[in-house]
Amino acid sequence: MALACITGLEKKPRNAELTPSEKRHNRSLARVRVRVEHAIAGVKISRIAKDTFRNTADGLSDVVIAIACGLHNLRVSRRAGRHRSSSAYFR
Repeated sequence: MALACITGLEKKPRNAELTPSEKRHNRSLARVRVRVEHAIAGVKISRIAKDTFRNTADGLSDVVIAIACGLHNLRVSRRAGRHRSSSAYFR
């Protein structure tokens, strides 16, 4: 799913409420944000992606992140049958 533009959440005005369309907009952004945050957390399960990487070889940090992302994708694909469908986030 690609977003045409990235916008911020609508803040509640002082002494007023958000309109229903603003609430829908905030909910849709929150659904996408939760998926992104979970993906980042899944990559950070690999400690090498979370801790300070001290190897200064050129391009090695990109390889480490790519491997951590691949491991996360493998974990997600292996557990896909055991958990709720990912389309449940977009209802």
